[in-house]
Amino acid sequence: MAMPDFQTLMRPVLEFAAGAEERSMKETYPVLADQFQLSEEEREQLLPSGRVRLFRNRVAWAVTHLKKAGLLEPRRRGVYAITSQGKKVLVDAPERITLNYLMQFEAFREFRSQRSDNERSNATAETVEQPTPDLEDEGQTPEEALAKAWKEIQENLESEVVDQIKQVSPAFFEQLVVDVLVSMGYGGERLGAARAVGQSGDGGIDGIIDEDPLGLDVIYLQAKRWEGMVGRPEIQKFAGALQGRRAKKGVFITTSSFTREAREYASMIDNRIVLIDGYRLARLMIDHDVGVSPVERYVIKRLDTDYFVEE
Repeated sequence: MAMPDFQTLMRPVLEFAAGAEERSMKETYPVLADQFQLSEEEREQLLPSGRVRLFRNRVAWAVTHLKKAGLLEPRRRGVYAITSQGKKVLVDAPERITLNYLMQFEAFREFRSQRSDNERSNATAETVEQPTPDLEDEGQTPEEALAKAWKEIQENLESEVVDQIKQVSPAFFEQLVVDVLVSMGYGGERLGAARAVGQSGDGGIDGIIDEDPLGLDVIYLQAKRWEGMVGRPEIQKFAGALQGRRAKKGVFITTSSFTREAREYASMIDNRIVLIDGYRLARLMIDHDVGVSPVERYVIKRLDTDYFVEE
């Protein structure tokens, strides 16, 4: 069974609430997950932020909208109960309670009206008035919509970064690799962090970077701008160069990608070789602000219920 959206969850939440004087969010999550036969993987699935479980987020928003409609009421932190109005709704409500259905309740209409007024007050003079969307289309929670937009922006930026690094000179690419590794905490200071980068005829080694600021261990690098996919022979050559230096760790970075055989070989040998393709390199650059700069920053906050506890 597919993961239900938050509107599909509203009637099951209401039915579950009707089975006891009050319910906690903690007990609601597993009951509904069992009802929809979710796998363990689906129950643990996170939003792109990596901090909130997707299913729990949807259940929480289902509860929130039912409260706004007056069908549920809060009792205390993390605990809710069905109202008399909520019990009446269960008698004749459709199989799937939606936001459109909740619009019949004055409390919910006021809630939506307040939100619309806030959106209009924040609009600029140039904003074109758009028709009111069908609430049935709101299948995503606000966190999901934000996460989806963030993911699209991130993927577009990754593509732009990959296209850009494919156009730089070999020397600039080698410097870029060092900048990324230093920004990740390798090599200590930028000056002198890497050695022998770009020197040919060194048995497949393009550079050496300190693993820690004190230089107690080193990592050997292969940094190549590549047109086609990097195959197993290139990784074998790099592994041989590492063995020749009695080295255990290496990083092979390319602007392109690796074949399945190359990845399998790197995972089987004793030497620890990390393969970084163009898109992974782009993600590392974005994560560590190499070649990119912040434009906007949004901070999502939650209510601190502990603050409002009176002694």
